[in-house]
Amino acid sequence: MRPMSTPASAPLSPTRRLGRTDLAVSPLCFGGNVFGWTADRDQSFEVLDAYVAAGGNFIDTADVYSEWVAGNTGGDSERIIGEWMTERGNRADVVIATKVGKLSTARGLAPDTIRRAVRDSMERLQTDYIDVYYAHEDDESVPMIESLQTFDGLVREGAVRHLAASNFTPARLREALDLQATHGLAPYVAIQDHYNLMERARYESDLEPVVVEYGLASLPYYSLARGFLTGKYRPGVTVDSPRAKGATPYVGERGDRVLAALHEIATVHGCSMAAVALAWLLTRPGVSAPLASARNLDQLVDLVAMGSVPLSADDVAALDAASA
Repeated sequence: MRPMSTPASAPLSPTRRLGRTDLAVSPLCFGGNVFGWTADRDQSFEVLDAYVAAGGNFIDTADVYSEWVAGNTGGDSERIIGEWMTERGNRADVVIATKVGKLSTARGLAPDTIRRAVRDSMERLQTDYIDVYYAHEDDESVPMIESLQTFDGLVREGAVRHLAASNFTPARLREALDLQATHGLAPYVAIQDHYNLMERARYESDLEPVVVEYGLASLPYYSLARGFLTGKYRPGVTVDSPRAKGATPYVGERGDRVLAALHEIATVHGCSMAAVALAWLLTRPGVSAPLASARNLDQLVDLVAMGSVPLSADDVAALDAASA
């Protein structure tokens, strides 16, 4: 396996501010969805150690990860992260984000559900506070003000430092932000939504204006288009990955254009195509840190290089044109 260190410095440093908050985060948010799924406890510890050694400090998870795996009940990723932080004694050095709303035993955003879920998440994470707590998806069955007041209570009590939203429509996101401002409630400071070189239109036309207007931090998920932007998914190539099927819709003429542009720019910069795709996201308005995950060190090396890829205006224009 390739070494994680670089001759000069950790590629994921320095940190950058998360939106308008006081949180300083690395430019790559490590996705913990693989922990307890494609990465067991030992593998998870290994990639987490390497991510931190590369300058990373921002780890994303959810109570539902990875309930979809046979034998898992949810909270698997949180447990692994909690055990890792406890063994390493580094809780104060990392920024932890987790979510509520999708776990089958804690679904939705009813006040009682939120309060029970946050206690369970903190127990699994072995921490007495969560840095960023997401509404994992909207819940129109509950009056929005009730959910927002409950989230606000968690902030006032010190259980949560900042709030965020994922998978909201622009209209519902605006409604939530305006309610928070009107009632003096702790605001959503960040969003997580589907955005990458292959998925641009909906985000850029609908959500990006809200991000800019309200000064939110954008943390795109599926930032590598389910692995397609790594360049390993091509016609006639079989990839041994449980997520391979998700990348197949991108194979085609437009996908070929994007991969060709990524390959050319990656060759110039001497880095992976994944690093270029992630670096492109950092050029977009409001994006603080794209999310990406790795189940082994080789995959992680390709990701962390994004922190030291100096995309030129011509590079960005070429990627914009290829993905239009």
